[in-house]
Amino acid sequence: MTASGDQVSVPRGAPSIVVHDVTHVYRGGVRALDGVSLELGPGLFGLLGPNGAGKSTLMRVLTTLLVPTSGRAEVMGIDVVREPEGVRRLVGYLPQEFGAWRIARVREVLDLLGRLSGLVDRAGRARRVDEVLELVGLADAARRRVKSLSGGMLRRLGVAQALLADPPVLIVDEPTVGLDPAERLRFRRLVAELGRERVILLSTHIVSDLGDACSDMAVIDRGRVLFRGAPRELIARARGRVFDAVVAVDQEARLPEAVEVVSRRPEGVGIRLRLVGPAAAMPNGAEAVDEPGFEEAYLAFMLDAGRPVELPVEARLEGGVE
Repeated sequence: MTASGDQVSVPRGAPSIVVHDVTHVYRGGVRALDGVSLELGPGLFGLLGPNGAGKSTLMRVLTTLLVPTSGRAEVMGIDVVREPEGVRRLVGYLPQEFGAWRIARVREVLDLLGRLSGLVDRAGRARRVDEVLELVGLADAARRRVKSLSGGMLRRLGVAQALLADPPVLIVDEPTVGLDPAERLRFRRLVAELGRERVILLSTHIVSDLGDACSDMAVIDRGRVLFRGAPRELIARARGRVFDAVVAVDQEARLPEAVEVVSRRPEGVGIRLRLVGPAAAMPNGAEAVDEPGFEEAYLAFMLDAGRPVELPVEARLEGGVE
């Protein structure tokens, strides 16, 4: 899906996205969002949280696909409920499940979506299709059928369609689910490059998706924002909560419930463990890690909040774990 219409002037001097006390309750009483308030400026903003945290619901509110039960949300000063058409002209959206016509060719898909987005001039539309194909690294795949694309290429096609109208705001929902490590890395580089010129809101449950380009983020769970700040602030909170320890093979099973194992690797006749939890619960000989990783910091934060999560397998494998 892509926002429709001509290029618009971007208001200056104000946050690009404002969410104020937004709540959404689905039928049956499920409270997906519970008083969420955020202000986002230019650059890449990461929305991090486990599956079911409310991330996709917030994305749908901001893209006018869902009307919040209460609260207010604006994109570039335009209210998402009162002026949905104006918001759609400002926003490019890559949903979690992006699909296109499997037998169509890549260029055909973008050409049709460009027409639906209001790019009525044929020559101008063709130039814009060429531009976005080059931007996302699919220029050589323009004549390939969608069904022949890899998962990573399909996600890049999704980004291409979201960029057709050159929107100042890009909203990306769980972009790397199902991609292999190389494709995830390629996708993160693309998003980092795009974030230099526009606002990008990226939601994910995979911590490493945020990468080095993310300087501002929030952690959300059960519809509430638990943390807002820079990734380095989350890492600073984890100092004294992340440890290295070498233990006997059978000792891992006897670790207290308060201790989470982040990674393990053989060492001599035992195993070296990276552990997250309170110092008092650590095995003898455990040493605090001076510079915890981002994934470890997130896990430590969620444990302290009483909401333990398991790092996705793909995130642990990407770091050379297991």
